[in-house]
Amino acid sequence: MTTITVSASNRYQVKIGAGLLSSVGEELKSLNDEKCCRVCIVSDDNVFPLYGKTVINALESVGFSVMSHVIPHGEGSKCLSVYGEILEHLASEHISRSDWLIALGGGVVGDLCGFCAATYLRGIRYLQLPTTLLAMVDSSVGGKTAIDLAAGKNLCGAFYPPHGVLCDIDALQTLNDVIFADGMAEVIKYGVIFDRELLELLMRDKTAFDRETVIARCIDHKRRVVEEDEFDRGVRQLLNFGHTAAHGIEQHSGYTISHGHAVAAGMGIVTRAAEAAGMISEPFSPMLETILADFGLPYDTDFTAEDMTDAILSDKKRDGGIIRLVIADAPGHAMLWPCPATECEAFLARGIREKNQA
Repeated sequence: MTTITVSASNRYQVKIGAGLLSSVGEELKSLNDEKCCRVCIVSDDNVFPLYGKTVINALESVGFSVMSHVIPHGEGSKCLSVYGEILEHLASEHISRSDWLIALGGGVVGDLCGFCAATYLRGIRYLQLPTTLLAMVDSSVGGKTAIDLAAGKNLCGAFYPPHGVLCDIDALQTLNDVIFADGMAEVIKYGVIFDRELLELLMRDKTAFDRETVIARCIDHKRRVVEEDEFDRGVRQLLNFGHTAAHGIEQHSGYTISHGHAVAAGMGIVTRAAEAAGMISEPFSPMLETILADFGLPYDTDFTAEDMTDAILSDKKRDGGIIRLVIADAPGHAMLWPCPATECEAFLARGIREKNQA
């Protein structure tokens, strides 16, 4: 097992290893300063049938009283109505500040449960149990919690760190190829913006890479960034590489295109656009496209730049008339580029294949 300590506004540990879901009771007991308390597990209807019983048994075996709230899987549940349903459930069960929430699932569950924890009773404690690769390497760490609005993704949220994260790599065995590939988009992102050696490792080992080692490496990159810029005013924005275009793709598709696949396409589009604009000292879009293809990910989109820009103009990363785009100017290095909102569409158009501009 690997343990990484995140020292931000709330100091907590991220543990990566096999079999950790069955040890969640002892983990929570070590974090809990109350003699007894209750726990509400928030999960979805895909994950809870797989792991709910294991987590409940582990918690009850050390004396916790456990209840659960299971939501429909998918991005559509990260909304005001489901958020409200969870809060009403917590209130009806008289959950107090001495009690805990546990997010058991992928990024949607983690973001939603975290936002509930941040806002219910002005803040209660919660634990992240990510069960997807994407949630392990990215969304479960760092304290970004949110729900979506009709105008765009993650527009309502709060910075609210968890009190602990357990990444059980055994859970990855139940992921289908598409969901695993979603997580690989975020792993590849870390390599492109921070870690050329990680890219080389992925090119060499492909899907046979060591799960614990690579996940820990990605989390350690995020730890460093979060400790330096917890509230996303500077260097943490580099983690949005590919995400601005991705949010446009997701929204315009009605969220039928998953987050990871949209991020992969967004990384390819922005990298080709930056190369066409002469912003990259070491062109590497062919290398990036090869890595994405190796893991079953796209590097382009059928949507137009105009389609994406409609959603981008409502993106939370917009600062007045400026969209801060992340440009990877060499493998393992990235920078922030303040792109005028009026020029964003033309810039992205340079990164989309001509066949998609018809």
